Amino acid sequence: MPSYDEAIAQLTGPGGPFAVVETEIGGQKLKAFERTPPSLRALFDTARERGDQLFLVYEDERWSFARVVEHMDALGALLVNRYGIEPGDRVAIGMRNYPEWIVAFAAITSVGAVSVSLNAWWTPDEMAYGLEDSGAKLLIADEDRMERARPCRDRLGFKSLVVRAEGEPPPGCDRWEDILPLGQPLPEVSIAPDDDATILYTSGTTGHPKGAVSTQRGVLSALLAFACRATANAMVSPPPESDTPSDPAAFILVVPLFHVTGCVAVMLSCFASGTKLVMMYKWSPERALELIERERITAFVGVPTMSWDLLESPDFARRDTSSLQNVGGGGAPAPPELVRRIDKGFAKGRPTIGYGMTETNAYGPQNSGDDYLRKPTSSGRVVPIVELRVTDEEGTPLPPGEVGEIWFRGPHLIRGYWNRPEATAETIVDGWLRSGDLGTLDEEGFIYVQDRAKDMVLRAGENVYCAEVEAAIYEHPAIYEAAVYGIPHDRLGEEVAASIYVKPGQTLDPEDLKRHLAEHIAGFKVPSKLELLDAPLPRNASGKILKRELRDAFVERLSG
Repeated sequence: MPSYDEAIAQLTGPGGPFAVVETEIGGQKLKAFERTPPSLRALFDTARERGDQLFLVYEDERWSFARVVEHMDALGALLVNRYGIEPGDRVAIGMRNYPEWIVAFAAITSVGAVSVSLNAWWTPDEMAYGLEDSGAKLLIADEDRMERARPCRDRLGFKSLVVRAEGEPPPGCDRWEDILPLGQPLPEVSIAPDDDATILYTSGTTGHPKGAVSTQRGVLSALLAFACRATANAMVSPPPESDTPSDPAAFILVVPLFHVTGCVAVMLSCFASGTKLVMMYKWSPERALELIERERITAFVGVPTMSWDLLESPDFARRDTSSLQNVGGGGAPAPPELVRRIDKGFAKGRPTIGYGMTETNAYGPQNSGDDYLRKPTSSGRVVPIVELRVTDEEGTPLPPGEVGEIWFRGPHLIRGYWNRPEATAETIVDGWLRSGDLGTLDEEGFIYVQDRAKDMVLRAGENVYCAEVEAAIYEHPAIYEAAVYGIPHDRLGEEVAASIYVKPGQTLDPEDLKRHLAEHIAGFKVPSKLELLDAPLPRNASGKILKRELRDAFVERLSG
């Protein structure tokens, strides 16, 4: 078997399936995949050859590729002929994970329009902000999100198409099922690689979210980077020989499609590779285990807490998870103990992690298998189209081992933020994207993400990286979830605090936890303030723990 470096060299060298060439993009010379499709439409067109092959499973519905393509073509015709959508126009999608979300995304981008992903958890005011900020000409939404958008729709009078409406559609809305012209061809349009394709809003845990704009080429470059990495992994660690045939590839969708991981890393990867995609109505570890067993799921990607949920579920022991080959995560560092438990807990499932952002179209360093067990605190390394460096405050690259801000460069990055030139200039510097994350690189090119720069606790002049403290907390057997953050301190500037949710049925003495931590991390890193919560920690729609909300509530309780 080749080493990882040998596999990457074979794949990306001249004549390889992922051959890398230098090309000019946005005035910069960048490395890019030679065979990048010219547009997302060209990518979706490949699905026409898959015919009746099963693509989507949603509850009791089973959609073939042919059915998805038929609906995509019809919606594309509707967008152009009924709603007058032209290339560059923004069309918003506001719904939970339904098959129609995928159809809408494919149709919008296939007629050269820009798909605007609205957070399905947003309030009416937040929906109004996203619709107005993006300048959307049309909203495609389910009944609940259409109702939340009603004040904005009434005020602005834009067109609306409602999905899965029970009874009469809301006033002023067309109903998808009533007007979709099945059988009509997809209109012909001209789409260039550097035309805008998507606007995805950043998490928005503080202030208004920013609309991250990606081009057709940007999305496709990230998609091919995921495929390149997956192919290299298969070359380095092929599945063991068995007398029984291996299960066909099948992915379970447990994260929102409006989030970059669900859209690019999961949905588009499945669309491109012809992989069955099983969609969950909402997250439930018991339901996920049932679907993994029933649909013979081979790949799972969620935030680390979801992997914990599977392993801790009372149904885990009685469900057949032997089909799983990859159990992955992202959005937050995974504690080393979770990496070990995944490797031991699943028959064939190997742990994986990815470090990506909305601004990188989800693609970034990845770590998996034996490398991940060898370096469980690393988010991995990148494929050749991505340049990665760690810099000081002036942007000067730092040598291996030194902590600095992580910067990215490559064709997979967003082109900027929608109508936010100042924010764009602050984040993208000479073609390099400033992640806002702190980390280190080792001699092999593995990145270690320490924390968000703004979440780092500065205690009496000492830097405390919350991810390191959280990893130590998770080593305690009673911990289910933990979040570490800084709170104001008159003498120290900041002190380290933590909110903790204990596993159901277990108890925890805070002083016992402090003693446990003192055995693993320096004393100044041990939280001086601990609170035990009686419910799971709050998260945003992307699955990230809302540390600011926890911190503010804790500070208020302490001061009260």
